[in-house]
Amino acid sequence: MSEKWWNGKVAAGIWTVLRVWLGVQWLQAGWGKVTGEFDATGYLQGAIAKAGGEAPVVAGWYGTFLETVALPNAEIFNILIPWGELFVGLGLIVGLLTMPALVAGAFMNLNFLLAGTISTNPVLLTAAVLLMFAGYTAIRFGLDRWAVPMAKEKVTRRTLREVHA
Repeated sequence: MSEKWWNGKVAAGIWTVLRVWLGVQWLQAGWGKVTGEFDATGYLQGAIAKAGGEAPVVAGWYGTFLETVALPNAEIFNILIPWGELFVGLGLIVGLLTMPALVAGAFMNLNFLLAGTISTNPVLLTAAVLLMFAGYTAIRFGLDRWAVPMAKEKVTRRTLREVHA
């Protein structure tokens, strides 16, 4: 049986280029924050301010979340955001833990959008969603091609041992 075009090597190559490009965007964003002085406090305060006024850019419920949860825990976000961006980028570039990286990246993009930051977030979020829909074809030329089957085999063996024990 012949391979469908959307599962073929050409499609996998195109998805790989998109995946690596997206990874580079995340890696660059994270690297700049990890190696520099990053503090999310000003960003959070700015997003909270956008939740008020006559034409709020940030939804009131999200502004409340930022004010009551994110801002008081800015130190945690100062670690999570840069390292999250860096690890999402690395995962996408090498194609390892691709789906978790795509979900984490899309979640960050969604939160940046909810905080009123347009920038490249719609493009990056769209790329992540497309890659998630591409599924296996997006990881065909990445480390997940070998890592996922190995992990599944290990889990299956462990489950069988527990069942037969």
